[in-house]
Amino acid sequence: MTKHNIVHVEFASKDPTASAAFYAGIFGWKMQEMPEMDYITFDTEEGPGGGFPKIDGEMTNPGDVIVYIETDDITASLKEIEAAGGKTLLAQTEIPEMGWFAFFEDPAGNRVALYKSMTAG
Repeated sequence: MTKHNIVHVEFASKDPTASAAFYAGIFGWKMQEMPEMDYITFDTEEGPGGGFPKIDGEMTNPGDVIVYIETDDITASLKEIEAAGGKTLLAQTEIPEMGWFAFFEDPAGNRVALYKSMTAG
């Protein structure tokens, strides 16, 4: 059974390169550019890492901070979320060679993500 840990956090940015430089300079986070996705990831050494998605007005908007929670079955988790009063915003979607994610809205209106790794047991 999945532990449902927080595994990734995203800070939406108009300029991911500038955001990466800010956080690397202040907190010493290690950055990795993913130009094929117009995305930069960060590693905090302890705790979850994350990334800086570019604001596009569809998947990400100004002020978005998205928390990704691991699951071993995104479809089953979305069914449980909906049964408890949440709402699916984006069904399971593949991240090539990495895994899958989905967005949901909790009953308080927060947008949250689920994540399943391709390498998970």
